[in-house]
Amino acid sequence: MPKRALLEHRPWLLAAITAATIYFFVRGWPLGELWLILLKGAGVGFLAIYAWQRHASADGRLLALVMGLSALGDMLLELDFIWGGGAFFASHLAAMTLYLRNGREKAASSQKALAVALLLGTPLISWLLAGDAGVALYALALGGMAACAWMSRFPRYRVGLGAVLFVVSDLLIFARMGPLSSSAVPGLLVWPCYFAGQLLIATGVIKTLRRTV
Repeated sequence: MPKRALLEHRPWLLAAITAATIYFFVRGWPLGELWLILLKGAGVGFLAIYAWQRHASADGRLLALVMGLSALGDMLLELDFIWGGGAFFASHLAAMTLYLRNGREKAASSQKALAVALLLGTPLISWLLAGDAGVALYALALGGMAACAWMSRFPRYRVGLGAVLFVVSDLLIFARMGPLSSSAVPGLLVWPCYFAGQLLIATGVIKTLRRTV
């Protein structure tokens, strides 16, 4: 990457990774609820700024909206589970719009099968884990987002994998509401899976958009 691009754009990725890492380690500290909420939202919030500045196209702006709504969801979840879920639901709808605008011309049968599995399996597993119809409805949008990401022209081993990691993160949250309620596993894996997924999505989409200008 040229020196100018490094100075102008990498700092937002570094800021995102730094904020997300700090949040993971200090989230249990008595820092004050407001500071923790802002720190939690900063990780993906900086990815939104990265997307906005990195590509000035409609798709770049749409990606920034996806990340911005997710950052809002991260913060709202600390106040109300339904509000946070609503913000993420909107984020998934925006992400599906982005991916459908950038559909892949040809896809193998196995790739289509995995997309269908993500679309249908995500809400089914979510309902089995949480036993809640509202969770299943949200998970339908989550699965739709992942399926559309997998069928888009964006690289599957970055954007597709990122979307799958997002699904895994939310499934762990739902498992914490049920069979893993007394397990430490969700607490250790939810945030790393979620942020890694968002980072892969943001960088994968931007890389593709810049390459096709």
